[in-house]
Amino acid sequence: MNLITLADDAPAGGAATEELIPATIVALVIVSAIAAFGVAHRSGKTRALVRVGEFTGRVLDMPPWAALPSAIARVSLVVAAFGFYADVASHIDKGRDPGPFANPFHYFIIIGLAGIALAGVVAILLGSEETSSSFRIRPGWHAPVGGILLLVCGGIAVMGFPLDDVWHRFFGQDVTLWSPTHMQMVGGAVLSTLALWILLVEGRRAQGRETDGTSSSMAEWLAAGALLIGLSAFQAEFDYSVPQFRLLYHPILLMLSAGSALVLARIRLGRGGALKAVGLFLVLRGVLSIIVGPVLGHTALHFPLYLVEALAVEVVAFRFSTQRQLRFGIVAGVAIGTFGLAAEWAWSHVWMTMEWPRALLPEAFILGLAAAVSGGVLGGLVGRAFVPTTSERERVPLIAGIATGVAILFVLAYPFPTSRTDDASASVALVPAGEDGRYVDATITLHPPDLADGAEWFNVTSWQGGGSVVDQPEEMEPGTYRTSTPIPAHGDWKALIRLHRSDAIAAVPIYLPEDSAIPAPEVAAEARFTRPFVVDKSILLREAKDVSGSLTYGASAVMCMIAVVWAFALGWGVHRLQRVRR
Repeated sequence: MNLITLADDAPAGGAATEELIPATIVALVIVSAIAAFGVAHRSGKTRALVRVGEFTGRVLDMPPWAALPSAIARVSLVVAAFGFYADVASHIDKGRDPGPFANPFHYFIIIGLAGIALAGVVAILLGSEETSSSFRIRPGWHAPVGGILLLVCGGIAVMGFPLDDVWHRFFGQDVTLWSPTHMQMVGGAVLSTLALWILLVEGRRAQGRETDGTSSSMAEWLAAGALLIGLSAFQAEFDYSVPQFRLLYHPILLMLSAGSALVLARIRLGRGGALKAVGLFLVLRGVLSIIVGPVLGHTALHFPLYLVEALAVEVVAFRFSTQRQLRFGIVAGVAIGTFGLAAEWAWSHVWMTMEWPRALLPEAFILGLAAAVSGGVLGGLVGRAFVPTTSERERVPLIAGIATGVAILFVLAYPFPTSRTDDASASVALVPAGEDGRYVDATITLHPPDLADGAEWFNVTSWQGGGSVVDQPEEMEPGTYRTSTPIPAHGDWKALIRLHRSDAIAAVPIYLPEDSAIPAPEVAAEARFTRPFVVDKSILLREAKDVSGSLTYGASAVMCMIAVVWAFALGWGVHRLQRVRR
């Protein structure tokens, strides 16, 4: 989670200067070398890039300007995905790092994101044919729009690393995936999957290999799966069972991802397209779960199924033509938001550590359906640009795009505000679960007794001491619960009682280690104690600093501007892609 982490002299507030200076020098040298090579290539002093591009084009049966960049981007995305999930698991299990270069998984993320940006640079340097979507840089030099978008997405993501360090210096070492700079890096990688797909579509069109049917290219099949994998990355805190935001976000994000990615896959890839995307998703996420969990010994990575959603999209396509992309997206979204949501609800009780309870109703159904339909419409709108140039495009009023954007913003903003749980506490009795007293069994009595009734979650979480344990206490009598798993309460472990009810997320610490870097005192695991429920994030984010509101708003505004740049760039790219030269 913490992609730029700690230093020995200031381990909770950014990297040490002696670590940043050599990293900056290396970055400048690499950028300068790429710029010098680009000048040499465009001036004709070297044909190395042309030869490599032509070879890759022959192997992949694509134009060189699409083949080589897409190959670089695909490898980079796999590398970044592995680094991301392994890094998140590492921070959940071990907490902060002793320095930004002490965690090997950071290198995978850096190389992966830099590779995405490099793919964009290579596409632009090679230049594409003059097509209806290409961008004219100067006479005789046209760049594929997919390459430009790869550079934008990858470049912004890479810039997240220095900005992340600045963020930590001002706001502290926030251990959360959803901090703005973390989202900048994750978002850049996620959106680059769509940029890659756009580049592949441009390449096929330049070859004149599109038909009135659909695209069955293996490369585009992989791109569809990559898009679904990428969009699902935003759910990682729920996949690892240490979420810091309302559980309502889980079905919303899942439905939004399914609606947009699977509708687009079916429109572009044709029959079986949604199932192909889900197939790749399940294979890759399954492999990642095995590698990150049993192989590397970290917390297991869980993931949604998406299978029923894909089947629902395929069934809808038999009745409603994908040539009317907006209508198809709406109907498919309804099917995803009903049958798909119900299937994922059942799947959460089979596979997820934190299952979806009845307390999520009716909000989860209403907002989940809205998210699925909004995602389906978004997939349909993008799909209009992805259909073969000889196929029919449904006429869509501008208001449809605006309404979709507003709906997506609403379903994402609705669960964000949280409230406090006042006048609530827990009396806890701990007994050793072993001879050394390093693990404990807890009996928890809530005040008031009905505090956990109708809760979205009520558990005991212990993490960052060498693993993570999420235990669902068993109710012994009204208001009194007992843990079913020994809870680690020693060393660097952080053990707490977590309660999420309605829009309130609160916690009671059982044990917290002393942290001189923040500084924060130890909270001892006493045999008996009564402690009040406090805001959950005040414990999970112990490293967060108390800063002025103006600084927070200013930093958040910068992150919003980056999001606007992304939205504008991708909207521009999709618009150019749907321009057809007859």
